[in-house]
Amino acid sequence: MIEKDFVTEGLKRTRIDEYLEKELERAGYGGMDVQITPLGTMVVVYAERPGMVIGRGGKNVRAITNTLKNDFGLDNPQIEVKEVSVPELNPKIMAYKIANMLQRGMHFRRVAYSTIRRIMGAGAQGVEVTISGKIRGSRSAVAKFVEGYIKKCGEPSIRLVEEGFATVQLKPGVLGIYVRIMPPETVLPDSVEILPQIMEIIEDDEVVEVEELDDSEEIVEEEIVEEVEDLDELEEIVEEESAEEAKEDS
Repeated sequence: MIEKDFVTEGLKRTRIDEYLEKELERAGYGGMDVQITPLGTMVVVYAERPGMVIGRGGKNVRAITNTLKNDFGLDNPQIEVKEVSVPELNPKIMAYKIANMLQRGMHFRRVAYSTIRRIMGAGAQGVEVTISGKIRGSRSAVAKFVEGYIKKCGEPSIRLVEEGFATVQLKPGVLGIYVRIMPPETVLPDSVEILPQIMEIIEDDEVVEVEELDDSEEIVEEEIVEEVEDLDELEEIVEEESAEEAKEDS
């Protein structure tokens, strides 16, 4: 059945991703993409340090290619290595960095907040870091750190938010690190663009000139209106006082 083929293909891609994740952890593995071409299978590997993926004289690439061909059954696999331009916006890389810092003994709150500052400093719209496991004592707990705006449900949370996961083995037990990032170029379906106000000069039922109003011009107009209202109130007060004085004189 065709459903079974989809499940088999997805399982194969997951196994390949786990294998590359284990082999290229020191190289800053940032994910992979499998493309079927007429000449074979193209595997695009994203890494923070591409030189460590390639190895001296291409030794690592050849070993990975042989493994993908023999153990995973890929037809004529070809590996292309691409460098991650902004590692702070890659959730897989940041999850591994958090795992390494926790393994060195740093406190989980300090690690989470410093990572969030780096991600938001790179221009992300929002970030969520979740650390679960025995982080405080003998009982398991979950600590969640959020900054900025990030979608939590619906199709945008699946299609527009990038996710990364990593684990780290500590003395109390295994900790799970889950990082979700909304990239800076993300445009939400419900986003609204407010156009600037336009002033049209009409003469003889024809538009002669069109000008865009700046915020400063709008503020000036509001100040003028407020001044006029204040003058009207002042005139009313003066008239009331003069009327009361006239009554007292009479």
